Formats: sequence, structure tokens, C-alpha cells
Amino acid sequence: MLGGIFSFHSRWKDRQDTYMHKPLPLQCTSLNFRGFQFAQAMLFAIEEINNSTDLLPGISLGYKIYDACGSISRGVRVALALANGNEVVSSPSKALCARPSQVQAIMGETSSSPCMAISTVIGPFHIPLISHFATCACLSDKTKYPSFLRTIPSDYYQSRALAQLVKHFGWTWVGAIRTNDDYGNNGMATFTETAQQLGICLEYSVSFFRTDPPDKVQKIVDIIKASTSKVIVAFLSHMDMDVLIHALSHHNLTGYQWVGSEGWIFDSHTAAMDSHHILDGAIGLSIPKAHVSGMREFMLDVKPLNTSSNEMFTEFWETLFSCKFKQSKTATVNQSECTGNEDLTGVQNSFTDMSLMPIFYNVYKGVYAVAHALHSIVGCNKTCNNKGQLDSFTILQHIRNIRFKTKEGDEVYFNENGDPAAKYEIINWQPTENGIVDFVPVGLHDASLPADKQLNLQNKSLIWAQNSQQVPLSVCNEKCPPGTRKVLQKGKPVCCYDCLRCAEGEISNITDSITCVRCDPEFWSNERRDACVKKEAEFLSYEEIMGALLTAASLLGTCLTAVVAFIFFRYRQTPIVRANNSELSFLLLFSLTLCFLCSLTFIGQPSEWSCMLRHTAFGITFVLCISCVLGKTVVVLMAFRATLPGSNVMKWFGPAQQRLSVLGFTLMQVVICILWLTISPPFPFKNFEEFKDKIILECALGSAVGFWAVLGYIGLLAMLCFILAFLARKLPDSFNEAKFITFSMLIFCAVWISFIPAYVSSPGKFSVAVEIFAILASSFGLLICIFIPKCYIILLKPEKNTKKNMMGKGPPKFILKM
Repeated sequence: MLGGIFSFHSRWKDRQDTYMHKPLPLQCTSLNFRGFQFAQAMLFAIEEINNSTDLLPGISLGYKIYDACGSISRGVRVALALANGNEVVSSPSKALCARPSQVQAIMGETSSSPCMAISTVIGPFHIPLISHFATCACLSDKTKYPSFLRTIPSDYYQSRALAQLVKHFGWTWVGAIRTNDDYGNNGMATFTETAQQLGICLEYSVSFFRTDPPDKVQKIVDIIKASTSKVIVAFLSHMDMDVLIHALSHHNLTGYQWVGSEGWIFDSHTAAMDSHHILDGAIGLSIPKAHVSGMREFMLDVKPLNTSSNEMFTEFWETLFSCKFKQSKTATVNQSECTGNEDLTGVQNSFTDMSLMPIFYNVYKGVYAVAHALHSIVGCNKTCNNKGQLDSFTILQHIRNIRFKTKEGDEVYFNENGDPAAKYEIINWQPTENGIVDFVPVGLHDASLPADKQLNLQNKSLIWAQNSQQVPLSVCNEKCPPGTRKVLQKGKPVCCYDCLRCAEGEISNITDSITCVRCDPEFWSNERRDACVKKEAEFLSYEEIMGALLTAASLLGTCLTAVVAFIFFRYRQTPIVRANNSELSFLLLFSLTLCFLCSLTFIGQPSEWSCMLRHTAFGITFVLCISCVLGKTVVVLMAFRATLPGSNVMKWFGPAQQRLSVLGFTLMQVVICILWLTISPPFPFKNFEEFKDKIILECALGSAVGFWAVLGYIGLLAMLCFILAFLARKLPDSFNEAKFITFSMLIFCAVWISFIPAYVSSPGKFSVAVEIFAILASSFGLLICIFIPKCYIILLKPEKNTKKNMMGKGPPKFILKM
């Protein structure tokens, strides 16, 4: 039993399912006589084999043929029906998996995309799928499509042959149109690759599908109108070509030389649709002509179809003879009534057109390939042993390895990819006096020969576009405007040159410039790349939003610090101010004011003095600030030690020692800064590397060691202060300042630890903003954590601002039991 999948219809009705009930079967429309012709070719081969005494004697071939309607999903559905059968079986479920497939091989489908889907589904079951017209090179991949074979050459060879044909006539500037499916996309991809190797340039490459909206086809028409190339390579199916011809006819776009694939180049229906003679002179590749004795007569013998119980018979018969049966729902008053005995003689339509005989022959060869494989498997001599089960994998292996000659003398075999030998005829469309196009063979292409001998054009006169006798010229002549340079493709002068836009920072100010000139470091190319303009200088300024916000934050911190200092001065005699070392507190507030103000030195255009001032002022003021905090921390620790019996530790860290420690720590940072400024000070620097189109005005560090020494010294003091404050955080007093110092140092350390990676990774002015943010954040942290709690008590909780409360002599919080 052989299966057949053909598209007796080319379209289907779109239906929006509501998911409220089971979806109805696909409703097919647009009867396609080609599907009937392919099916008739299959039946002719089966009947011929069944009547043969030499091939499969004693075994009859049967068939199951389904209509795929051109739908991929329906194609997969009917393929599964052929593989599994749709009869109701009462045997156990295990038998359903164990029994052999319903068909030994499947003939079809006509297009590449349905074949890919079907072969993917039935491939794991090793059921052979033999196509007569699916040419996509992707189907040669046996890892994806292990059971696919075909009797038509792969587009791998056709695409290269088309590129060689275009090269032969010297066309180096061409347009390309393809069907937007696997056939067109894969075929055009191979053509494009080969064309580039041969020095051919594509001006445009567009795709569409016959079901696309009209505006998409109109865009393709507009592209053709706007193009300068006079040669168009069309990798289209005949149905898509019909749609395109219909659109081109509205605009009367003649004068273009068309180069076609086998999908449409020898299709008489497409030629009949070309009423405006747009395709006159077209040249392309077709399957070599074929003749099978008896096939034409068999296919035109439609009387047996009249007895068919197939539900498609009525539609077929009415379309074939342009009549309607009485019971037909679509019958109209003006149409003649069908009797069922109509004579096909004199009928002229696509069913009676035998121009596709090479494709019918491919179907014929596919059926015979299966028959020869079965003949070999069952060990036929005078009779065949048909008692054993046929295994689909064995059948597939035998089909791959068969080699036979048809009755017409053509040798049939498949290579390792399941493809036949690639031979093409070169066809030229030559209009005759009565307006009918004559497909004239003008040469051959044989992919089995060496590359320089594959293309063989005969000495025949060719007709070109607009009935010209001269080979059309299609080369690229556009001049490269200023801002671009000429680039030869792969160094081959025969191909037209591309106009490549000058790279960033380069210009060309003459037409057809060969090179682009690089701008000076302080200049950059404009948008048109035809002049150098001065680069924009970038730095963190007061006028921009980020600079203004940072300035406002700096001034706000300064004002807050001044307010806190005023509050402390106003309440300097109160216990909370006196208890927290008012001298160090005022010095700390002074240093915090300097910290807030030193951030302003980072904003504005860098100069020599600002570069040296910003880092040194920042380093010294922060060390002064941390030294004061460190002094306050030590005071807290020493004060607790002094309360112990017999301790006189406070005499070693009195006010004089505190002043000296602050001075000593600060002088150390001053020495580091002086050494930095002396050896290799910071200086203004124009950074051309960070951004290509901008100059970053920044302060170079001079000595990176000096910069990191300043930061490292600040970090060392901060860590020391944090450790001491952490140790003193639980000292038993009512107002433990060590806790607040601990929090402030924790914030300070967190800010500056996160500052390092942020500073290193920030580009341009943002690195300056990161440093300012770190200064402000750490300054605010110190101000808020150390002074705001005190201000809160001073202003809002004056009842706690007493000596008794500061000494922790309030009511006892616990009773120690002995």
C-alpha cells in the first residue's frame, strides 16, 4: 500500500475558533488541478506496475491519497493517518504499536515546508517520504529528515547554477525576490552566498508570501521602481509569481530582465497570466523535458473519475467542465448543467496542460523507486514471497540503494542525502507572433561536471527584456558622496563598489573618495562625516543638574553644621555639651564644615590650583575630622577607666594631650600631601580615550601612590576609631556617645569601601560626582550620628539635659541580688 499527499486545493478558509466547541475540520478552497495531475501520475505508475509481469509479479500495489490543501498542519495530520490508519481496531493497545505501518511509502508533498513538517513527524518511524517537487536544500540533512528522499534536484545545486548563469552574462548589480518560506529563503541564501563569491552584488533582497496583505506586495513593487538594477532574480513558487505578476501588471513595470527558478520558469499558467508581457525574455533553470509514453492519455481519461465516490469529484468535475450538477448548492442560472458524460476534447485549462510533464515524471519515478525496492526485498524472481511482514526501515534502506532505468532509458538513483543527480535545462521565454510564450531550451547545466564545465549554453539566439537582441547591462554606477569611501567587495573590480560610511572620527570631503582622513585628537567628525568639528569639552559644572544638586547638598551640609555649632555655643554651659568634650566638639564641627566646603573644589573646570587643592584639602580636612572623633572616642574610654578605684589614667589624656593627638594625626596627613604635591602633583588633563566624541576635562592624579596613601591614611584612622568606639559601645552610662561614634564610623567606612569600585568604574565626570557623593555622605553621616541626638536632647528633651542624668545616677534599673 502506497500513500499519497497532494494539494487538491491551494487554500483554506480562515476560521476563528471560540473554544466553546470542538473545532471543525479545515475547509479547503481554490481547487488546484495540479494536485489531480500529480495523483493521476501516481495512479498511472501504480497501474503500469500492477500490469507488469517483470516487476512485483503476483503483488498488487494499492494507494491511499489525501488532500493536504496546501496546509502544513493538515499535511502532518494526513501523514499520521497514513502511518497509523484511521480504522477502528478492537485489538489491545499493545498491538497498535506493534503492527506495521499502514503504507510502505508516501508520495508527496509538492512544497518544501510541508515536507519538512511531515518528514519530522514520520522520520522516527522510517517511513519513506518521496517528494517530486520539494527542492529546499535543508531537506538533504539526514539528521533532521532521515526518511526523506526526492526525485527532483536540491536547490543547493540550482542556487549555484543561477549564480553562475548571472555571472555568465556579466550582471553584477541585481535585485532578488523570494518566496517567504523554506524553499525561497534557503534557496536565496545559497544564491546570495555563491553570488558574493562570484563578485555579484545584490541591490535588494525581499520576500513575500501569496497570503500577505496587498500593501506588502506593493512595497516590493515600490522597491523595484526605485532600484537601479535591471536584472531581477526571482526564487518564487508559481503561485507567488502569479500574485507578483498581478501587482506588476497594474504598474506596467516592463523592461526588467527576469532570472527564474524552476518553480515558475516553465509554468504555462504563469505565462498565460503575463498579459502585459512583463516576463518576456526571462531566463532560468527548469527540469529537463520528459516524455512518458501513455501518461498523457491516462491523465486525460477522466471517465473513471465519474464513477468515483470521492467527495471531491463533484467539485472537480464542475470546475473542469465549467458546469453545475442539479443538486449543487452553488449552481447559478447561467451555468450549464453537468451530465457526468462530458467530453474533455476541446477543453483548454490547466488540467489539460501537459507542460508540467517533467514533474509528473518525477512522481512516476518515485513510485517505481518504491516498487523496485519492494521487488528486491521480497526476493521476486518469477513469483514474489509476500508472506513476510514488510519493515519500513528495510524498505527505506533499499530505496536509498536502488539503481534502475525507466522504460524511457533514464537512470534513477539517490545519493547519500536522498537527492537525484542535478541536471537542468536553461529556458528562455520567447514570445511568438500569436502572443503565446515559447519556452525555448538554450543550454544545459550539469552539476556533476567540473565547475568550469557545468554551464553549457547553446549557440541559439536569445530574446531579452522588451524583445531586445542585446544582452542587458546591469552594473552599479552610483557615486560615493562625501562622508563615504569606496570599498571593493573582496578586492574584485568586476563587482560594483559599496559606499561605506567613514568610521567615527574620520571624514571624506570629496566625491568617490578612496580613503577617509582621521580628524585631529581635539576634533571629531560631524554626522555627515564630511567635516571635522571641535569636540565638546565635558566636566562637572555648576550649571548642570547633577553639579547643582551636589552644590546644594554641600551648602546644606555647611548650613546644618553651622546651626549645630550655634546650638552647641548657645547651650555650651549645659551638661550634655560639657560632658562631651566641648572643645573637641567645636573642632569637629569646624572640620565638618571644611569637609562640606571642600567638595565644591571638585565642581567646575579643572585648573592647576583646583586639581592640587581638591585632593589635599579633602585629605587634610577628613583627617582633622577623624582625629577629633578618635579623640572623643579615647576620652570616653579613658573616662570610664578613670572611674575605677585607684586609676589616674585621665592625667595621661587630658586636654593638652587631646590637642596634641589631633595635631599629630593631622600633621601626618599634611606631610603625605606635601610629598605628593612635591614629587608628582595632580594636574589638569584632557582625556581623549574615555569618549570618542568628547574631551573629558579631569584632574590626573599625578602619583596614584600619593592619592591612595591619602585615602589609606584616612581609612586607617577610621578603622581605628571604629574599633575603639565598638569596644566602648556598652560602657555603663546614661548617654553613651561611643554608640553614636560607632554608627558614624560604620557609615563612614561603608561609604568609602563602596567608593573604591564605584570610582574606578565610573566614566568621565561621573567619577568626580562619585567622589563628591562619598565626601558628602560620610560628612552627613558624622554630623547626624554624633550631633543630632545631642541637639534633640538640648532642644526637645531639656529635662534629660542634667548633670544627674549625664552621670547615670537616675533610678536604679536593676537590683543586684547577693
